Amino acid sequence: MSLLVVGLNHRSAPTSTLEKAAVPDDDVPKVLHDLSQAGSVAESVVLSTCNRTEIYAEVETFHGGVADVSDQLTRITGTQLADLAPHLYVHHEARAVGHLFSVVCGLDSMLVGETQILGQVRSALRVAQAEASVGATLEGLFQTALRVGKRAHSETAIGTAGASIVSVGVRLAAGEWGPLPADAPGPLPGSMPAGNAPADGALAGRRVLLVGAGAVGALAAAVVRRAGATDLVVANRTAARARRIADTYGAEVIPLTHLADELSRADLVISSTGASGLILTQGVVADALARRDGQPLVLLDLALPRDVDVAVRELPGVALIDLETLRTVLEGQQAVSDVESVRTLVASEVSAYLDRRRAHRVAPTVVALRAQAAAVVREELLRLHTRLPNLDARDWAVVEGAVRRVADKILHAPTVRVQQLAAAPGGDSYAEALRELFDLPRDAPAVVSVPDLPEAP
Repeated sequence: MSLLVVGLNHRSAPTSTLEKAAVPDDDVPKVLHDLSQAGSVAESVVLSTCNRTEIYAEVETFHGGVADVSDQLTRITGTQLADLAPHLYVHHEARAVGHLFSVVCGLDSMLVGETQILGQVRSALRVAQAEASVGATLEGLFQTALRVGKRAHSETAIGTAGASIVSVGVRLAAGEWGPLPADAPGPLPGSMPAGNAPADGALAGRRVLLVGAGAVGALAAAVVRRAGATDLVVANRTAARARRIADTYGAEVIPLTHLADELSRADLVISSTGASGLILTQGVVADALARRDGQPLVLLDLALPRDVDVAVRELPGVALIDLETLRTVLEGQQAVSDVESVRTLVASEVSAYLDRRRAHRVAPTVVALRAQAAAVVREELLRLHTRLPNLDARDWAVVEGAVRRVADKILHAPTVRVQQLAAAPGGDSYAEALRELFDLPRDAPAVVSVPDLPEAP
């Protein structure tokens, strides 16, 4: 068994390809089920965000695993492997671990250091747990990754900006109306830097419509309220989820069927449904513009695949900010503080994780060796019992204890040492030597998956 990740992200693929690869929340269980039916995949987790689609797996063989996971990605995107392959990356074992740890720390994000990815990784694990697609290996890996992500944000300055793709998008949207008025409120204590988030008061007097009430929608509600939005409206397919945001941020809830009417009133629309089809077509937006008396409309599309038809850019009075816009803006972002510190932390955590993983690999060999010794001890004690029938219980206990202690002492050094040596690269060879020297059963598994110490999600 070995660890594997196959995926594509904002660095390896254009937004149009990422759109095809995006896995809506409702489709993740089916993808996990399909992976479970693949011949080489034992465990799997799907991580799909606006920056990436990645499949983490524990696989029987490297080449078989890459083939099965890549095949699943081609089915998701509806493309041929030859067309998708240039955008895919594959990481195996140590590199797979390092990649996940870097992702969860925000090192691999479009906005370096963003905090939203931690929750997205946690959600991906929870879905996999609910679908029983993870076992001890990926459970332990992801729990460790979440702990590493928390360490990065609590022990370094990488997350001090508190920024996210949402906050940057809202900042750009607020800029569509020009500079803040002179009487706008100043920054509140603890506000996020203006370079990454809208200033307090940037949306004063504005009406904001949120389309979608998932994690991105909830974050958007917090950001626009902090920016001073006067009115907040939430439209969502499921009223209960919209109501949770409304209760928290003092918003109005409307059904999606009333979306067209609300478009004629809102100043800013933030859409993040992740639906498979367009939510706001050019025709729908054009109809709304006809009822706006010339008032401009700003659309912020944070969904992948996109919710808003790019053709709306052709309409006068409409500004569209989408993930492609954000990608272009963030390509020139300033260096984030403490990146090197986080990289050092990640390298240390990867090394520690791999040491534990290598040590776990020899566990079946140690168990098999001790089981073999225990069987020999039993046989010899039975033989002694037959040959020494006159020993009383007290004397027999002395003999039995001596035989067991001899066996334990002989086994102690090799079993302890092989576990120590296993933590080093190439440590598997010591376990192989034990199996060969003691003629241990060849069907004894050479690798076992043992979870790390439980980590709080």
